[in-house]
Amino acid sequence: MSLAGGLRSGDVRALAKAISLVEDRDPEATRLVEELQPSTGNAHLVGVTGSPGTGKSTLVDGLVTVIRQAGRTVGVIAVDPSSPFTGGAVLGDRIRMSRHTLDQGVFIRSMGARGHLGGLAAATRETIHLLDAFGRQVVIVETVGVGQSELEISSICDTVVLVMMPESGDAVQSIKAGILEIADVFVVNKSDLGGAEKTRRMIQDAISLGQKQAWQPPVVLTSALKEEGIEGVFKAIERHRAFLIESGTLQIRRRQRLKQEVIALVAERAREDARRTLEGDTEVARRLRDDRNGKLNPYALAEEVMGGPSRGKGGGDGPSQ
Repeated sequence: MSLAGGLRSGDVRALAKAISLVEDRDPEATRLVEELQPSTGNAHLVGVTGSPGTGKSTLVDGLVTVIRQAGRTVGVIAVDPSSPFTGGAVLGDRIRMSRHTLDQGVFIRSMGARGHLGGLAAATRETIHLLDAFGRQVVIVETVGVGQSELEISSICDTVVLVMMPESGDAVQSIKAGILEIADVFVVNKSDLGGAEKTRRMIQDAISLGQKQAWQPPVVLTSALKEEGIEGVFKAIERHRAFLIESGTLQIRRRQRLKQEVIALVAERAREDARRTLEGDTEVARRLRDDRNGKLNPYALAEEVMGGPSRGKGGGDGPSQ
């Protein structure tokens, strides 16, 4: 049986192998995702984001339990930070969710961000497609939690859950950064620490001051460690899913997501082509290696790499006028 056939039939080993191909950026992965594309589009994609230390992993672990109790299958993509020096990652989220290991209705994959910005791994989008084609009804994507740079999650998920802590400054930072606008559900976790109600009111006040939207994001108080309030989070996610379907917003979001994915793929391939050009045996690479004073015009070099008309092949430390 082919890898795609095995994945469609529910073979976990085929799914794991397919994700490994995607993470390794193997050319076979591109063909595999293309072959599986007709089988996608059924899963509800839920992004869970927020600053480090807010308890995202514990919340996701609790959400998996609640979703399974509702009789649905779950796939989890937990993105962990990678070392900027070695590229290695601890991948501790799988350990924290180990109680679901023997549940065939749950598939958890940890992956390192590997320097990718936006709190996600480069392979996240393709892995979502694979889990969708595998038949997971809910796919949860947990970001690294990189603060104000995590807006990318809104371009790949149907519902975005923003997790914050009481009186930690997260609410204020969210308002400043515009992260407030990407959240469909707010969660104030670790509510047992005190100050949760004050934070909830702060978020609700900020929402009321913003532009009026058809969907008003709920603010849910939880203590994920004590498994309190997690059912409320799942109910809020379900209400948002129903709203997306009934309002026709789901189709709009997914069209936008397709456009963003195409842009990301083009950018990734262009970056790789540029790297090969600048590191290979090309004229522009030779000039770059011979440049001892760092005065080559980067704008002109970029034009050459892209195959456009060069604005100059000599010195200069800024854009041509």
